[in-house]
Amino acid sequence: MSSQVEDVSGGGRYRREDVARAAGVKVRNLRYYQERGLLPPPRREGRIAWYSDDHLTRLRLISDLLGRGYTVNGIAELLNAWEEGGGLSQLLGLEREMTRDWVQEEPVTMTRTELRELFGPTATAEDTRRAAELGYVTVDGDLVTYPSRRLLEATLALVRQGVPLTEILDAGEFVQAQAAALADRFVGLFRRHVIGAEGLELLSATQLQHITAAVTALRPVAGEVVATEFSRAMARRVDAEVAELLRTEQ
Repeated sequence: MSSQVEDVSGGGRYRREDVARAAGVKVRNLRYYQERGLLPPPRREGRIAWYSDDHLTRLRLISDLLGRGYTVNGIAELLNAWEEGGGLSQLLGLEREMTRDWVQEEPVTMTRTELRELFGPTATAEDTRRAAELGYVTVDGDLVTYPSRRLLEATLALVRQGVPLTEILDAGEFVQAQAAALADRFVGLFRRHVIGAEGLELLSATQLQHITAAVTALRPVAGEVVATEFSRAMARRVDAEVAELLRTEQ
């Protein structure tokens, strides 16, 4: 199998443990995939092996195919067929385009003491545990990390206005469920009407290139639709609430 993927600049460099963690695979799988012809060897600088964004993309593709029931031999044959047909680079480019830039967040890490000082006495250990279950924080010993500074600041703003943290987490859980349903709807539309019933496996390089361009064009649409509709719904709901408050004051 060609090792050209390693030579294409993906913009990132990863050590073995880092690329395995980012791809969600075990470190020992990297050598196994290389031995089976699924993964090109890393670029070596002295004793350090550097993996690229293209290695990461291919690892994610391999994991996806394994999850869909393909065998390692079947994946090797599939990747070879895509390479021979000239479509592998487009396929890997499509995967990168479909997964990049959806989440652009600045993490914030603090100690448990700093967390208590930030939220005050109303925050409890149970709140921290539940926030971790919902993915709003990760806890490593005495350190607590918020993956999203924006969500942290929004939570603090609500707490400082007197909203109990427990109810904020209830609202967050509700929003997560609704967001997941919206994501499923948009992905379903894209799958049916842009990719098509045949999936990616039988598409030509030209078709894959067309889909990649479509992903780029449609990426902002989902966010814009959701933001606009939420703003419209909030305007209607606030107007109704203000009208109700004015009636009760009369």
